[in-house]
Amino acid sequence: MRPDHAYFFGFAQTDGNHYAGVGQKGRLSIELSRRDEGVLHAFTDLFDVRSRVSYRERTTNFGPHHSATWTACDLGFRRELVELGLPTGRKSATVAPPAGPFSRRDYLRGLIDGDGSVGFTRTGLPFIGFVTASQPLAEFFCDQVLSVVGAHRTANRNTRDSVYNLLVAGEPAAPLADWLYPDGCLALERKREAAALVGTWTRPPGMRARPVAGRRRWTAQEDADVFTGSVREAARRLGRSEQSVSLRRWRLRRAADAGQSGDPAVLSG
Repeated sequence: MRPDHAYFFGFAQTDGNHYAGVGQKGRLSIELSRRDEGVLHAFTDLFDVRSRVSYRERTTNFGPHHSATWTACDLGFRRELVELGLPTGRKSATVAPPAGPFSRRDYLRGLIDGDGSVGFTRTGLPFIGFVTASQPLAEFFCDQVLSVVGAHRTANRNTRDSVYNLLVAGEPAAPLADWLYPDGCLALERKREAAALVGTWTRPPGMRARPVAGRRRWTAQEDADVFTGSVREAARRLGRSEQSVSLRRWRLRRAADAGQSGDPAVLSG
C-alpha cells in the first residue's frame, strides 16, 4: 500500500462514512469543515476513480457551519476498501489496521487527522491525542508510540462512554510529532502546523521530567523503606515526589488494615 493511500485509509476509517444502498449502490464520503477542504481535493488525485468535492452550509446550535464533502461511488473501489478493512455502516468499534504491508507512519497520521488532536495544554505542555472505540486501533496507537519514542501507553476504555482516550504529553510528544508529520507529507494543514510547533518544544528549566516509560513501579525494598523518617526525607531518599510517598504510605496502611498486604489491587501503582 502506497504511503499516501495508507494515510487516506486511516483517515477514512476514522472520519469516513461508507454507505451501502440497494443492490450495488453506495458511496464513501468524508465531510470536513471548509477550512480543511485542501486534503479532500488531494484525495481526488489519489485514485483512478471518479470522485468529487461538494459544499454545503447549515445552521447548528453554534451558528452557521460551512463544510466540504469528498464522495466516491465506484463499486470496485468500495469493494477493495471493504477487503482492506473499511466496512459499510457503523464501524467505529470494529475497524483495524489493514492486513499486509503498509506505511505505519502515514496510516497513523491519517488516524490522528481523522480522530486525534495535536497541540498544547492550558499549561503549555505539548500533546498528541487519539480517541477511538476500536480496540485494535487503540493497541496500534500504543504499539507505535512505544516503537517510535519508547513511551508506554496502556489501552483502557473509559467508564463514561467506553472509548479509548489515548494521550502522549510532554517530552515524548515532540519527537512523535516530528516523526508523524515529516516535511511534504499529506496531512491536514492545521495539524501539520501544530505538529511543527510541538516538534520544537523542549522542557523548560526547572520542570521535573516524567519517566518516558510511564509510572515508576514501587519495589519491595522501597516499600520497606518508605516509612522511615518524614515524608519529605523519604521522598528525597527514594527519589520520588512527596505526593507519591504519601500515597504509597496510605496504600500500605490500607492493605495492612485489610489484611491484604500482598493484594495487587490494593497496592497497584
